[in-house]
Amino acid sequence: MRTEKEKSFAGEWYDPNGDEELCLERDKAMELCQEINSLHVKDPKREELLNELFPNKAKNVVILNPIWADYGIYSSIGEGSFINHNGFLMDGGKITIGKNCFIGPNCGMYTANHATYPSERRTGLETALPIVLEDDVWLGGDVTILPGVTIGAGSIIGAKSLVNKNIPANVIAVGNPCKVLREITEEDRLNLK
Repeated sequence: MRTEKEKSFAGEWYDPNGDEELCLERDKAMELCQEINSLHVKDPKREELLNELFPNKAKNVVILNPIWADYGIYSSIGEGSFINHNGFLMDGGKITIGKNCFIGPNCGMYTANHATYPSERRTGLETALPIVLEDDVWLGGDVTILPGVTIGAGSIIGAKSLVNKNIPANVIAVGNPCKVLREITEEDRLNLK
């Protein structure tokens, strides 16, 4: 018989409150977020706590206050990435952020989904599907990413977008729901001379 935690990582319906280990992991993450958010960004203790919350975070990642995560331990953050103020990583279904990603303020990545039928939704069961941001993704402010979405390398998601489907690499996409506007081309290079 599989645990609720095992079911969650298999993408099956599970009870997030029916597994003591998951409950303890969420409680620890909440305590760490509270403590991190109470510290000045240059306080050395803050980096220690960020490493505890996000043990799969590269060393040269910048995360501003406040930061929120359901677990933290199920998120991976690549080197050179930046998470602006008020980021939320609902990482029950695992969140992978590649290298050199820019995440604007108030961005949320939500891996959980609940039952459609009301009486089933009341049971508290959910599924959790992974979210992946490949290398060099830029999310504008207030972007929301829904369960199971992958955003391809180099792509830009415009501010206030709701991303409910996969986005290919090297495109600019915006809107609710998010749609591809165009590819990023050589014409987009800065002509600094």
